[in-house]
Amino acid sequence: MSQPPTEPSFRQSVDIMFNRAVALMDLPPGLEEKIRVCNSTYTVRFGVRLRGAIHTFTGYRSVHSEHFEPVKGGIRYAPSVNQDEVEALAALMTYKCALVETPFGGSKGGLRIDPREWTEHELEQITRRFAYELIKRDLINPSQNVPAPDMGTGEREMAWIADQYARMNTTDINARACVTGKPLNSGGIAGRVEATGRGVQYALREFFRHPEDMKAARQTGTLEGKRIVVQGLGNVGYHAAKFLSEEDGALIVGIAERDGGLWNDRGLNVEEVHQWMRANGGVTGCPAGRFVPEAAGLLEAECDILIPAAMEGVIHLGNADAIRAPLIVEAANGPVTAGADEVLRRKGIVIIPDMYANAGGVTVSYFEWVKNLSHIRFGRMQRRQEEARHQLLIDELERLSADKGLGWTLSPGFKEKYLRGADELELVRSGLDDTMRTAYQSMREVWHSRQDVTDLRVAAYLVAIDRVAKSYRAKGL
Repeated sequence: MSQPPTEPSFRQSVDIMFNRAVALMDLPPGLEEKIRVCNSTYTVRFGVRLRGAIHTFTGYRSVHSEHFEPVKGGIRYAPSVNQDEVEALAALMTYKCALVETPFGGSKGGLRIDPREWTEHELEQITRRFAYELIKRDLINPSQNVPAPDMGTGEREMAWIADQYARMNTTDINARACVTGKPLNSGGIAGRVEATGRGVQYALREFFRHPEDMKAARQTGTLEGKRIVVQGLGNVGYHAAKFLSEEDGALIVGIAERDGGLWNDRGLNVEEVHQWMRANGGVTGCPAGRFVPEAAGLLEAECDILIPAAMEGVIHLGNADAIRAPLIVEAANGPVTAGADEVLRRKGIVIIPDMYANAGGVTVSYFEWVKNLSHIRFGRMQRRQEEARHQLLIDELERLSADKGLGWTLSPGFKEKYLRGADELELVRSGLDDTMRTAYQSMREVWHSRQDVTDLRVAAYLVAIDRVAKSYRAKGL
């Protein structure tokens, strides 16, 4: 998927979009520069003896802004990882955390490695050594720098990192809070794996609550029956597609993957495709839909909503003119380059920007971090008390019905649902839904109240940068 030579890099795209926003603000030049640049980037090169030889790996951890601490951001494993990419992602994390009001600064990490080339045991050795190099410099620390999963990593890698930190800090009672995205049995939180995809669903639901916004994106009605193309069926794309199709009635008509794509006018069975990919490593041969050899072409297919959910830069100057979806939801980080963004805006395409659309992950990471620091799962103290109070009300209603001969009967299933107190997963989903609604409303208020703001991305940057600037001013800068 080559890009034209004039295409700005991912790092340049982030800076261009930042500059578009600050041009509409009244910030002192010094403060503007302080917010824009990365505070620090640490590069580590370490060796691990594997397969009878020493292999040297290169990794990065970038800290963009420490207006709040700890700083927060995932660690990705990919052969393409480089310093510019990590610094751009760290900047996006700063703005993302500010937009959804999680009290973190922005950070990001990466290891230049193809995890598919190594066995699980070898990956553990590599991960633990990478973590060791970062931990001993406080670049992984519950109160200073808290990583999470990203592309190429998951619960397994986070559990290894958490254990490595605990081994090196045996008296730190908050050791588990050094990283989020852990398995439940290692201090994780219910709903973290699905969080980013769930956040995409909640973002779309909130968008569809506003007729004025829907009109701008040439949308009508509800999500039911909307034709959606998803690029990338990894963790984010899978969960977003699954929830939108199973819970909201949307039709996932296209799925684009590395080895090709699938198309089905009646809607693909997302779970069937996911299971096929797990068993076969790709979508080739999957009977759920028609195989499309050139997956990139599905980005240009006619549909209601396009969800790029994999890599950055997949919509660029080379294909932006051909994009036909009137609404794009950036489930990945930076899937639309700055050049393509301008083309799409001229075409009247509405983009729900990445710093909002994929903020579900960091939001639930925040909940996990709070859970680790409080050393108690959500709902443990109040769930049964809620059930007892609800039981009192049901008992009183049933008594009144019997005493007065009213003949009231509760609807089937109501009693069971009403009496059940919220568990951790329900509380996490509730908190995420509230966060996504509130953040969207803060963006759309700027979008609709200022004539010089014509799109949601600039609105999101304006909200986020303003909050970061206020934090720095409160520190005396």
